Amino acid sequence: MLAETITLNVPTTLAKELSVVSQTFLLDILERGLRDYKIERALEQYLGGKMSFGAAAQQAGVSQTELAQCAYAKGMQPPFSSQTVEEELSYVNRSQ
Repeated sequence: MLAETITLNVPTTLAKELSVVSQTFLLDILERGLRDYKIERALEQYLGGKMSFGAAAQQAGVSQTELAQCAYAKGMQPPFSSQTVEEELSYVNRSQ
């Protein structure tokens, strides 16, 4: 994996907390936060009528099913495409 060093100014209290965790943990936090941010942004654009649900999922880098699950968690009622229904049924069948 290629890597680059970045410098980031954070509040002192946060810096103290982060100083005792591993680099792997910090990378995990950053990756999760960026993923969540992309999903939030995509849902906002979908709700604002700026893009379709499928385009929003693509922009966020997740499947329509995963975006629908995130939308439901936020109280939204996303549309169901045939692809989303198939993915949901496939997931249900695998977990049985």
